Amino acid sequence: MATEVELKPVSEQSEYVLGMQVDKKTRPQKVPSLCSVRYGMAFLAHLSNFTFIAQNSIISITMVAMVNSTDNQPHLNSSTEGLPTNLNGDQHEALKDLSVKAPVYNWSPQTQGFIFSSVQYGMMLMQGPGGFLAGKLGTKKVVGVALLGSSLLTLFIPLAANLGLAVLLATRAIQGLTQGTGFGGQFALWQRWAPPNERSRLCSIALSGMVLGIFAVLLVGGVISEALGWPFVFYIFGGIGCICCLLWFILVYDDPASHRWISGPEKEYIISSLHQQVSSEDQPLPIKAMLRSLPLWSICLCTMTHQWLVNTFIIYTPTYISSVFKINIRDNGFLSSLPFFVAWVVGILGGQLADFLLSKNFRLVTVRKIITILGNVPPVALIVALPYVQSSYITTIAFLTLSCGLSPLCQSGVYINALDIAPRYASLLLGTSRGLAHSSAVLVPIVGGFFLNQDSEFGWRNLFFVLLAVNQFGLIIYLVFGKADVQEWAKERTLTRL
Repeated sequence: MATEVELKPVSEQSEYVLGMQVDKKTRPQKVPSLCSVRYGMAFLAHLSNFTFIAQNSIISITMVAMVNSTDNQPHLNSSTEGLPTNLNGDQHEALKDLSVKAPVYNWSPQTQGFIFSSVQYGMMLMQGPGGFLAGKLGTKKVVGVALLGSSLLTLFIPLAANLGLAVLLATRAIQGLTQGTGFGGQFALWQRWAPPNERSRLCSIALSGMVLGIFAVLLVGGVISEALGWPFVFYIFGGIGCICCLLWFILVYDDPASHRWISGPEKEYIISSLHQQVSSEDQPLPIKAMLRSLPLWSICLCTMTHQWLVNTFIIYTPTYISSVFKINIRDNGFLSSLPFFVAWVVGILGGQLADFLLSKNFRLVTVRKIITILGNVPPVALIVALPYVQSSYITTIAFLTLSCGLSPLCQSGVYINALDIAPRYASLLLGTSRGLAHSSAVLVPIVGGFFLNQDSEFGWRNLFFVLLAVNQFGLIIYLVFGKADVQEWAKERTLTRL
Protein backbone atom coordinates (compact mmCIF):
# COMPACT_ATOMS: atom_id res chain seq x y z
CA MET A 1 0.00 0.00 0.00
CA ALA A 2 1.52 3.33 -1.08
CA THR A 3 1.38 6.11 1.47
CA GLU A 4 1.93 9.68 0.37
CA VAL A 5 4.04 11.60 2.83
CA GLU A 6 5.59 15.02 2.76
CA LEU A 7 9.37 14.86 2.82
CA LYS A 8 11.23 16.81 5.50
CA PRO A 9 13.38 19.71 4.23
CA VAL A 10 16.68 18.23 5.27
CA SER A 11 19.75 17.22 3.34
CA GLU A 12 19.82 14.08 1.22
CA GLN A 13 22.26 12.55 3.63
CA SER A 14 20.03 12.80 6.69
CA GLU A 15 16.48 12.06 7.80
CA TYR A 16 14.22 12.45 10.80
CA VAL A 17 13.63 9.48 13.10
CA LEU A 18 11.55 9.82 16.27
CA GLY A 19 11.83 13.58 15.99
CA MET A 20 15.62 13.67 15.68
CA GLN A 21 17.77 14.31 12.62
CA VAL A 22 19.97 11.32 11.86
CA ASP A 23 22.84 11.14 9.41
CA LYS A 24 22.13 8.29 7.03
CA LYS A 25 25.80 7.76 6.26
CA THR A 26 26.73 7.38 9.91
CA ARG A 27 26.66 3.77 11.02
CA PRO A 28 25.29 3.28 14.54
CA GLN A 29 28.01 2.76 17.12
CA LYS A 30 27.09 0.22 19.75
CA VAL A 31 26.78 1.58 23.26
CA PRO A 32 27.76 -0.74 26.16
CA SER A 33 24.61 -2.40 27.46
CA LEU A 34 25.62 -2.58 31.13
CA CYS A 35 23.42 -0.16 33.09
CA SER A 36 22.05 1.31 29.86
CA VAL A 37 18.63 2.92 29.79
CA ARG A 38 17.22 0.48 27.22
CA TYR A 39 17.97 -2.46 29.52
CA GLY A 40 16.37 -0.52 32.34
CA MET A 41 13.25 -0.36 30.18
CA ALA A 42 13.42 -4.12 29.68
CA PHE A 43 13.68 -4.62 33.45
CA LEU A 44 10.66 -2.39 34.07
CA ALA A 45 8.69 -4.35 31.45
CA HIS A 46 9.88 -7.50 33.23
CA LEU A 47 8.39 -6.19 36.50
CA SER A 48 5.11 -5.27 34.83
CA ASN A 49 4.77 -8.74 33.28
CA PHE A 50 5.63 -10.30 36.65
CA THR A 51 2.84 -8.27 38.24
CA PHE A 52 0.22 -9.00 35.59
CA ILE A 53 0.71 -12.77 35.50
CA ALA A 54 1.00 -13.09 39.29
CA GLN A 55 -2.23 -11.17 39.82
CA ASN A 56 -3.86 -13.22 37.08
CA SER A 57 -2.96 -16.61 38.54
CA ILE A 58 -2.96 -16.30 42.35
CA ILE A 59 -6.59 -17.34 42.68
CA SER A 60 -5.66 -20.74 41.24
CA ILE A 61 -3.53 -21.30 44.35
CA THR A 62 -5.75 -19.59 46.93
CA MET A 63 -8.86 -21.46 45.79
CA VAL A 64 -7.72 -24.43 47.87
CA ALA A 65 -8.18 -22.24 50.97
CA MET A 66 -11.23 -20.29 49.78
CA VAL A 67 -13.68 -23.21 49.67
CA ASN A 68 -15.19 -24.50 52.89
CA SER A 69 -15.04 -28.22 52.27
CA THR A 70 -12.69 -30.61 50.56
CA ASP A 71 -15.79 -32.20 49.07
CA ASN A 72 -16.06 -29.12 46.90
CA GLN A 73 -12.50 -29.29 45.60
CA PRO A 74 -12.49 -29.64 41.82
CA HIS A 75 -11.68 -32.99 40.38
CA LEU A 76 -9.89 -33.47 37.09
CA ASN A 77 -12.22 -31.49 34.84
CA SER A 78 -12.44 -28.24 32.99
CA SER A 79 -12.41 -26.23 36.21
CA THR A 80 -9.10 -27.52 37.49
CA GLU A 81 -6.97 -24.50 36.79
CA GLY A 82 -3.84 -26.03 38.23
CA LEU A 83 -5.25 -27.06 41.61
CA PRO A 84 -4.10 -30.22 43.39
CA THR A 85 -6.65 -32.98 43.87
CA ASN A 86 -6.86 -36.16 45.93
CA LEU A 87 -6.14 -34.41 49.22
CA ASN A 88 -4.72 -36.59 51.99
CA GLY A 89 -5.19 -36.37 55.77
CA ASP A 90 -2.55 -33.72 56.33
CA GLN A 91 -4.10 -31.56 53.63
CA HIS A 92 -7.55 -31.86 55.26
CA GLU A 93 -6.08 -30.58 58.53
CA ALA A 94 -4.29 -27.75 56.73
CA LEU A 95 -7.53 -26.63 55.12
CA LYS A 96 -9.27 -26.61 58.51
CA ASP A 97 -6.57 -24.29 59.86
CA LEU A 98 -6.92 -22.03 56.82
CA SER A 99 -10.67 -21.66 57.33
CA VAL A 100 -10.06 -20.13 60.77
CA LYS A 101 -7.82 -17.36 59.37
CA ALA A 102 -10.00 -16.21 56.46
CA PRO A 103 -13.55 -16.45 55.06
CA VAL A 104 -14.50 -19.61 53.23
CA TYR A 105 -17.18 -20.17 50.61
CA ASN A 106 -19.44 -22.95 49.42
CA TRP A 107 -18.46 -22.93 45.75
CA SER A 108 -19.02 -26.00 43.62
CA PRO A 109 -16.39 -27.16 41.14
CA GLN A 110 -18.48 -25.67 38.32
CA THR A 111 -18.62 -22.30 40.11
CA GLN A 112 -14.87 -22.40 40.61
CA GLY A 113 -14.49 -22.99 36.88
CA PHE A 114 -16.48 -19.82 36.16
CA ILE A 115 -14.26 -17.87 38.56
CA PHE A 116 -11.08 -19.16 36.92
CA SER A 117 -12.21 -18.49 33.36
CA SER A 118 -13.79 -15.07 33.97
CA VAL A 119 -10.43 -13.32 33.70
CA GLN A 120 -9.32 -15.13 30.56
CA TYR A 121 -11.85 -13.70 28.11
CA GLY A 122 -10.77 -10.12 28.77
CA MET A 123 -7.15 -11.19 28.40
CA MET A 124 -7.96 -12.72 25.03
CA LEU A 125 -10.02 -9.80 23.72
CA MET A 126 -7.93 -6.81 24.78
CA GLN A 127 -4.35 -7.65 23.83
CA GLY A 128 -4.80 -6.57 20.21
CA PRO A 129 -6.65 -3.33 21.08
CA GLY A 130 -4.10 -2.74 23.83
CA GLY A 131 -1.29 -2.80 21.28
CA PHE A 132 -3.23 -0.45 19.01
CA LEU A 133 -3.92 2.00 21.86
CA ALA A 134 -0.26 1.96 22.91
CA GLY A 135 0.73 2.85 19.36
CA LYS A 136 -1.65 5.83 19.47
CA LEU A 137 -1.39 7.03 23.07
CA GLY A 138 2.00 5.68 24.14
CA THR A 139 3.07 2.64 26.12
CA LYS A 140 3.65 4.63 29.30
CA LYS A 141 0.02 5.68 29.64
CA VAL A 142 -1.64 2.49 28.45
CA VAL A 143 0.43 0.00 30.46
CA GLY A 144 0.64 2.30 33.50
CA VAL A 145 -3.14 2.68 33.73
CA ALA A 146 -3.56 -1.07 33.16
CA LEU A 147 -1.09 -1.82 35.97
CA LEU A 148 -2.90 0.50 38.35
CA GLY A 149 -6.30 -0.93 37.46
CA SER A 150 -5.22 -4.55 37.79
CA SER A 151 -3.50 -3.88 41.13
CA LEU A 152 -6.48 -2.06 42.63
CA LEU A 153 -8.82 -4.83 41.50
CA THR A 154 -6.48 -7.42 43.03
CA LEU A 155 -6.71 -5.60 46.37
CA PHE A 156 -10.49 -5.56 46.00
CA ILE A 157 -10.96 -9.30 45.30
CA PRO A 158 -11.23 -10.43 48.97
CA LEU A 159 -13.98 -7.86 49.54
CA ALA A 160 -15.63 -8.78 46.23
CA ALA A 161 -15.75 -12.42 47.33
CA ASN A 162 -17.52 -11.35 50.53
CA LEU A 163 -20.01 -9.22 48.61
CA GLY A 164 -21.11 -12.19 46.51
CA LEU A 165 -20.27 -14.38 43.56
CA ALA A 166 -21.63 -11.93 40.97
CA VAL A 167 -19.40 -9.13 42.29
CA LEU A 168 -16.37 -11.44 42.26
CA LEU A 169 -17.03 -12.57 38.68
CA ALA A 170 -17.48 -8.96 37.53
CA THR A 171 -14.26 -7.93 39.27
CA ARG A 172 -12.32 -10.75 37.66
CA ALA A 173 -13.79 -9.95 34.23
CA ILE A 174 -12.80 -6.28 34.46
CA GLN A 175 -9.38 -7.30 35.71
CA GLY A 176 -8.95 -9.47 32.62
CA LEU A 177 -9.68 -6.46 30.42
CA THR A 178 -7.02 -4.37 32.19
CA GLN A 179 -4.43 -7.15 32.10
CA GLY A 180 -5.06 -7.85 28.41
CA THR A 181 -4.59 -4.17 27.65
CA GLY A 182 -1.34 -4.10 29.61
CA PHE A 183 0.05 -7.25 28.01
CA GLY A 184 -0.72 -6.04 24.51
CA GLY A 185 0.34 -2.45 25.12
CA GLN A 186 3.88 -3.23 26.21
CA PHE A 187 5.00 -4.31 22.73
CA ALA A 188 4.90 -0.76 21.37
CA LEU A 189 7.88 -0.04 23.63
CA TRP A 190 10.21 -2.17 21.51
CA GLN A 191 9.34 -0.41 18.27
CA ARG A 192 11.25 2.58 19.62
CA TRP A 193 13.68 1.15 22.16
CA ALA A 194 15.05 -2.12 20.73
CA PRO A 195 17.89 -1.97 18.18
CA PRO A 196 17.47 -4.90 15.76
CA ASN A 197 20.66 -6.64 16.90
CA GLU A 198 19.50 -6.53 20.56
CA ARG A 199 15.82 -7.15 20.00
CA SER A 200 15.89 -10.80 21.09
CA ARG A 201 17.56 -10.24 24.44
CA LEU A 202 15.55 -7.13 25.33
CA CYS A 203 12.23 -8.82 24.55
CA SER A 204 13.23 -12.04 26.29
CA ILE A 205 14.13 -10.12 29.45
CA ALA A 206 10.74 -8.39 29.37
CA LEU A 207 8.68 -11.50 28.63
CA SER A 208 10.51 -13.64 31.22
CA GLY A 209 8.75 -11.62 33.89
CA MET A 210 5.63 -13.70 33.22
CA VAL A 211 7.46 -16.92 34.03
CA LEU A 212 8.92 -15.41 37.20
CA GLY A 213 5.42 -14.35 38.25
CA ILE A 214 4.14 -17.92 37.97
CA PHE A 215 7.18 -19.18 39.89
CA ALA A 216 6.61 -16.68 42.71
CA VAL A 217 2.92 -17.49 43.03
CA LEU A 218 3.49 -21.24 43.13
CA LEU A 219 6.37 -20.85 45.59
CA VAL A 220 4.89 -18.45 48.15
CA GLY A 221 1.13 -18.48 47.52
CA GLY A 222 0.46 -21.56 49.62
CA VAL A 223 2.91 -20.47 52.32
CA ILE A 224 1.24 -17.06 52.69
CA SER A 225 -2.21 -18.67 52.76
CA GLU A 226 -1.16 -21.02 55.55
CA ALA A 227 0.64 -18.35 57.58
CA LEU A 228 -1.64 -15.30 57.19
CA GLY A 229 -4.76 -16.40 55.33
CA TRP A 230 -5.62 -16.33 51.65
CA PRO A 231 -6.69 -12.62 51.48
CA PHE A 232 -3.10 -11.59 52.21
CA VAL A 233 -1.91 -13.21 48.97
CA PHE A 234 -4.08 -10.69 47.11
CA TYR A 235 -3.04 -7.83 49.39
CA ILE A 236 0.68 -8.53 48.99
CA PHE A 237 0.64 -8.93 45.21
CA GLY A 238 -1.78 -6.03 44.83
CA GLY A 239 0.61 -3.85 46.86
CA ILE A 240 3.56 -4.99 44.76
CA GLY A 241 1.59 -3.99 41.68
CA CYS A 242 0.96 -0.48 43.03
CA ILE A 243 4.69 -0.03 43.65
CA CYS A 244 5.49 -1.28 40.12
CA CYS A 245 2.91 1.15 38.75
CA LEU A 246 4.58 4.05 40.53
CA LEU A 247 7.99 3.05 39.17
CA TRP A 248 6.51 2.67 35.70
CA PHE A 249 5.06 6.19 35.59
CA ILE A 250 8.29 7.72 36.93
CA LEU A 251 10.90 5.82 34.91
CA VAL A 252 9.33 4.71 31.62
CA TYR A 253 9.41 6.88 28.50
CA ASP A 254 7.82 6.05 25.17
CA ASP A 255 10.95 6.67 23.12
CA PRO A 256 14.63 7.65 23.57
CA ALA A 257 14.07 11.15 22.18
CA SER A 258 11.78 12.09 25.09
CA HIS A 259 13.84 10.43 27.84
CA ARG A 260 15.31 12.90 30.32
CA TRP A 261 18.29 10.95 31.60
CA ILE A 262 19.49 8.89 28.63
CA SER A 263 23.02 9.61 27.45
CA GLY A 264 23.60 11.24 24.07
CA PRO A 265 25.56 8.31 22.60
CA GLU A 266 22.93 5.77 23.62
CA LYS A 267 20.11 7.92 22.26
CA GLU A 268 21.95 8.32 18.95
CA TYR A 269 22.74 4.58 18.82
CA ILE A 270 19.11 3.51 19.31
CA ILE A 271 17.61 6.07 16.95
CA SER A 272 20.12 5.51 14.17
CA SER A 273 19.62 1.74 14.50
CA LEU A 274 15.91 2.23 13.87
CA HIS A 275 16.24 4.71 11.01
CA GLN A 276 14.24 2.47 8.65
CA GLN A 277 11.43 1.94 11.14
CA VAL A 278 9.72 5.32 11.22
CA SER A 279 6.51 5.54 13.23
CA SER A 280 3.38 4.60 11.32
CA GLU A 281 0.91 6.13 13.75
CA ASP A 282 -0.59 8.47 11.11
CA GLN A 283 -0.62 5.90 8.31
CA PRO A 284 -3.65 3.74 7.47
CA LEU A 285 -3.44 0.08 8.41
CA PRO A 286 -3.02 -2.29 5.45
CA ILE A 287 -5.66 -4.62 6.87
CA LYS A 288 -6.36 -6.54 3.66
CA ALA A 289 -2.67 -7.20 3.09
CA MET A 290 -2.29 -8.33 6.70
CA LEU A 291 -5.16 -10.78 6.36
CA ARG A 292 -3.58 -12.23 3.21
CA SER A 293 -0.11 -12.55 4.74
CA LEU A 294 0.88 -16.20 5.23
CA PRO A 295 3.96 -15.30 7.32
CA LEU A 296 1.74 -13.36 9.71
CA TRP A 297 -0.82 -16.16 9.98
CA SER A 298 1.96 -18.69 10.58
CA ILE A 299 3.24 -16.54 13.47
CA CYS A 300 -0.24 -16.33 15.01
CA LEU A 301 -0.85 -20.09 14.66
CA CYS A 302 2.55 -21.14 16.02
CA THR A 303 2.21 -18.71 18.94
CA MET A 304 -1.19 -20.19 19.76
CA THR A 305 -0.02 -23.82 19.60
CA HIS A 306 3.03 -23.01 21.74
CA GLN A 307 0.78 -21.28 24.27
CA TRP A 308 -1.21 -24.54 24.37
CA LEU A 309 1.97 -26.15 25.69
CA VAL A 310 2.63 -23.30 28.15
CA ASN A 311 -0.93 -23.32 29.50
CA THR A 312 -0.74 -27.09 29.98
CA PHE A 313 2.23 -26.47 32.28
CA ILE A 314 0.51 -23.63 34.14
CA ILE A 315 -2.81 -25.41 34.61
CA TYR A 316 -1.79 -29.01 35.15
CA THR A 317 1.69 -29.11 36.70
CA PRO A 318 0.43 -29.07 40.33
CA THR A 319 -2.40 -31.46 39.45
CA TYR A 320 -0.08 -33.94 37.72
CA ILE A 321 2.44 -33.93 40.57
CA SER A 322 -0.35 -34.40 43.11
CA SER A 323 -2.06 -37.21 41.19
CA VAL A 324 1.17 -39.14 40.62
CA PHE A 325 2.97 -38.67 43.93
CA LYS A 326 0.16 -37.82 46.42
CA ILE A 327 2.15 -35.12 48.23
CA ASN A 328 0.87 -32.30 50.44
CA ILE A 329 0.01 -28.80 49.27
CA ARG A 330 3.19 -27.06 50.43
CA ASP A 331 5.56 -29.64 48.90
CA ASN A 332 3.48 -29.59 45.73
CA GLY A 333 3.96 -25.81 45.53
CA PHE A 334 7.72 -26.09 45.82
CA LEU A 335 7.98 -28.88 43.25
CA SER A 336 5.58 -27.13 40.86
CA SER A 337 7.55 -23.89 41.07
CA LEU A 338 10.92 -25.49 40.21
CA PRO A 339 10.23 -25.90 36.45
CA PHE A 340 9.18 -22.25 36.21
CA PHE A 341 12.36 -21.03 37.88
CA VAL A 342 14.38 -22.94 35.28
CA ALA A 343 12.10 -21.52 32.58
CA TRP A 344 12.77 -17.99 33.82
CA VAL A 345 16.55 -18.46 33.55
CA VAL A 346 16.36 -20.18 30.15
CA GLY A 347 14.04 -17.50 28.79
CA ILE A 348 16.58 -14.77 29.52
CA LEU A 349 19.49 -16.84 28.20
CA GLY A 350 17.51 -17.62 25.05
CA GLY A 351 17.63 -13.97 24.06
CA GLN A 352 21.38 -13.97 24.49
CA LEU A 353 21.64 -17.12 22.34
CA ALA A 354 19.54 -15.62 19.54
CA ASP A 355 21.56 -12.40 19.39
CA PHE A 356 24.81 -14.41 19.58
CA LEU A 357 23.78 -16.41 16.52
CA LEU A 358 22.92 -13.18 14.71
CA SER A 359 26.38 -11.82 15.56
CA LYS A 360 27.85 -14.90 13.85
CA ASN A 361 26.09 -13.92 10.61
CA PHE A 362 23.23 -16.41 10.81
CA ARG A 363 20.23 -15.26 8.80
CA LEU A 364 17.52 -13.73 10.96
CA VAL A 365 14.85 -16.14 9.73
CA THR A 366 17.17 -19.08 10.49
CA VAL A 367 17.74 -17.86 14.05
CA ARG A 368 14.02 -17.34 14.67
CA LYS A 369 13.20 -20.84 13.43
CA ILE A 370 16.05 -22.58 15.27
CA ILE A 371 15.05 -20.96 18.57
CA THR A 372 11.39 -21.80 17.94
CA ILE A 373 12.23 -25.45 17.23
CA LEU A 374 14.23 -25.67 20.46
CA GLY A 375 11.31 -24.17 22.37
CA ASN A 376 8.81 -26.68 20.95
CA VAL A 377 10.26 -30.07 20.01
CA PRO A 378 12.28 -31.05 23.13
CA PRO A 379 9.61 -29.82 25.58
CA VAL A 380 6.74 -31.64 23.91
CA ALA A 381 8.82 -34.83 23.51
CA LEU A 382 9.64 -34.82 27.22
CA ILE A 383 6.07 -34.17 28.30
CA VAL A 384 4.75 -37.00 26.12
CA ALA A 385 7.26 -39.31 27.83
CA LEU A 386 6.02 -38.45 31.35
CA PRO A 387 3.39 -41.24 31.69
CA TYR A 388 6.04 -43.82 30.76
CA VAL A 389 8.53 -42.76 33.46
CA GLN A 390 6.18 -41.90 36.34
CA SER A 391 7.39 -44.89 38.33
CA SER A 392 10.60 -42.92 38.91
CA TYR A 393 10.15 -39.80 41.07
CA ILE A 394 13.48 -38.23 40.05
CA THR A 395 13.04 -38.91 36.33
CA THR A 396 9.51 -37.49 36.31
CA ILE A 397 10.53 -34.25 38.04
CA ALA A 398 13.61 -33.97 35.79
CA PHE A 399 11.55 -34.43 32.61
CA LEU A 400 8.90 -32.00 33.81
CA THR A 401 11.52 -29.41 34.77
CA LEU A 402 13.41 -29.68 31.46
CA SER A 403 10.22 -29.64 29.42
CA CYS A 404 8.85 -26.52 31.08
CA GLY A 405 12.31 -24.97 31.33
CA LEU A 406 13.07 -25.12 27.60
CA SER A 407 9.72 -23.83 26.37
CA PRO A 408 10.43 -20.07 26.94
CA LEU A 409 13.09 -20.16 24.22
CA CYS A 410 10.24 -19.23 21.87
CA GLN A 411 10.25 -15.78 23.45
CA SER A 412 13.25 -15.05 21.22
CA GLY A 413 11.75 -16.87 18.25
CA VAL A 414 8.21 -16.80 16.97
CA TYR A 415 6.90 -14.55 19.76
CA ILE A 416 8.78 -11.47 18.52
CA ASN A 417 8.82 -12.35 14.81
CA ALA A 418 6.20 -9.67 14.08
CA LEU A 419 8.82 -7.08 15.01
CA ASP A 420 10.89 -8.41 12.10
CA ILE A 421 8.25 -8.63 9.38
CA ALA A 422 6.30 -5.46 10.24
CA PRO A 423 8.14 -3.23 12.71
CA ARG A 424 5.82 -0.29 11.93
CA TYR A 425 2.77 -2.24 13.11
CA ALA A 426 4.49 -4.46 15.68
CA SER A 427 2.50 -3.35 18.74
CA LEU A 428 -0.83 -4.16 17.08
CA LEU A 429 0.36 -7.43 15.53
CA LEU A 430 2.17 -8.71 18.63
CA GLY A 431 -0.82 -7.89 20.80
CA THR A 432 -3.24 -9.52 18.37
CA SER A 433 -1.15 -12.68 18.01
CA ARG A 434 -0.84 -13.01 21.79
CA GLY A 435 -4.56 -12.38 22.19
CA LEU A 436 -5.41 -15.14 19.72
CA ALA A 437 -2.89 -17.41 21.43
CA HIS A 438 -4.57 -16.78 24.77
CA SER A 439 -7.58 -18.73 23.51
CA SER A 440 -5.58 -21.81 24.50
CA ALA A 441 -6.02 -20.79 28.16
CA VAL A 442 -9.74 -21.42 27.66
CA LEU A 443 -9.40 -24.54 25.47
CA VAL A 444 -6.72 -26.45 27.41
CA PRO A 445 -8.77 -27.06 30.60
CA ILE A 446 -11.79 -28.04 28.50
CA VAL A 447 -9.82 -30.62 26.52
CA GLY A 448 -7.95 -31.75 29.63
CA GLY A 449 -11.14 -32.17 31.60
CA PHE A 450 -12.67 -34.27 28.82
CA PHE A 451 -9.78 -36.77 28.79
CA LEU A 452 -9.09 -36.87 32.52
CA ASN A 453 -12.74 -37.38 33.48
CA GLN A 454 -13.21 -40.25 31.06
CA ASP A 455 -10.17 -42.35 31.92
CA SER A 456 -7.97 -41.63 34.92
CA GLU A 457 -5.35 -44.20 33.86
CA PHE A 458 -4.86 -43.14 30.26
CA GLY A 459 -6.18 -39.60 30.55
CA TRP A 460 -2.77 -37.98 30.99
CA ARG A 461 -1.33 -39.96 28.09
CA ASN A 462 -4.18 -38.93 25.76
CA LEU A 463 -3.95 -35.30 26.87
CA PHE A 464 -0.22 -35.21 26.15
CA PHE A 465 -0.65 -36.82 22.71
CA VAL A 466 -3.23 -34.19 21.77
CA LEU A 467 -0.74 -31.57 22.95
CA LEU A 468 1.91 -33.15 20.70
CA ALA A 469 -0.37 -33.04 17.65
CA VAL A 470 -1.49 -29.44 18.21
CA ASN A 471 2.00 -28.16 18.99
CA GLN A 472 3.75 -29.80 16.05
CA PHE A 473 1.06 -28.74 13.59
CA GLY A 474 1.63 -25.06 14.45
CA LEU A 475 5.40 -25.50 14.35
CA ILE A 476 5.35 -27.12 10.89
CA ILE A 477 3.18 -24.32 9.47
CA TYR A 478 5.58 -21.75 10.88
CA LEU A 479 8.66 -23.52 9.50
CA VAL A 480 7.08 -23.62 6.03
CA PHE A 481 5.62 -20.12 5.82
CA GLY A 482 7.53 -18.09 8.43
CA LYS A 483 9.62 -15.14 7.24
CA ALA A 484 11.84 -12.56 8.92
CA ASP A 485 12.22 -9.89 6.24
CA VAL A 486 10.03 -6.80 6.27
CA GLN A 487 6.92 -7.52 4.22
CA GLU A 488 5.94 -5.29 1.31
CA TRP A 489 2.74 -4.17 3.01
CA ALA A 490 4.78 -3.05 6.04
CA LYS A 491 7.16 -0.83 4.08
CA GLU A 492 6.70 2.89 3.61
CA ARG A 493 6.65 4.17 0.06
CA THR A 494 7.33 7.87 -0.08
CA LEU A 495 6.22 10.10 -2.91
CA THR A 496 7.75 13.51 -3.50
CA ARG A 497 5.53 16.52 -4.01
CA LEU A 498 6.40 18.61 -7.04
